[in-house]
Amino acid sequence: MKRAAWAVMTALALIVAVYAALVLFLPGFGPPFVAERRAVVPWALYGHLGGGSAAMALGPWQFNARLRQRFLTIHRWMGRSYVTAVSCGGLGGLALAARSQHGLVTHLGFGLLAVLWLFATLQAYLRIRSGDQVRHRRWMIRSYALTLAAVTLRIYLPASQMAGIPFPDAYQTISWLCWVPNLVVAEWWILRFTPSPSSPAPPGAAT
Repeated sequence: MKRAAWAVMTALALIVAVYAALVLFLPGFGPPFVAERRAVVPWALYGHLGGGSAAMALGPWQFNARLRQRFLTIHRWMGRSYVTAVSCGGLGGLALAARSQHGLVTHLGFGLLAVLWLFATLQAYLRIRSGDQVRHRRWMIRSYALTLAAVTLRIYLPASQMAGIPFPDAYQTISWLCWVPNLVVAEWWILRFTPSPSSPAPPGAAT
């Protein structure tokens, strides 16, 4: 189950990471509002797309036990890169949330997503710096669940349009739906598959 879930997660994350990179590097590619954001707050757009795509691409490999155990140094450097990517993506996303379409509901939804994304990643970093590998793993699961909001967003949006839901209503709902269920699933996964903080962590778990 865990191997199949990892494979599906990785495939979806890499697809969306490539899409975000294309939006970043190909002017005119992507939704029309991207051009407006590029003109008004380019640093926020570049940080969010660049950091977000890098975090999506890096994240799955941090959960690969074989890579972690055989190549611990690579695991650690990828972890540092992930933290840097989330920092750029989260700060850019926070700035963009204030300009998101369709009002206060989306401002709050995307803004809180950015804040929690930064917070969870910071907690994961602080936990491993203190040597707490179990809590580090738990916070990394939460962090990457929030990273995957980029994936669920791009599943729900076309699904809502095919269902005939007016875009403003769908967008307001999806600004929350793209990440709240992700966190619920992450908490279930933590309770189901990760050791308690009092249990010994597997060797090579540090970042």
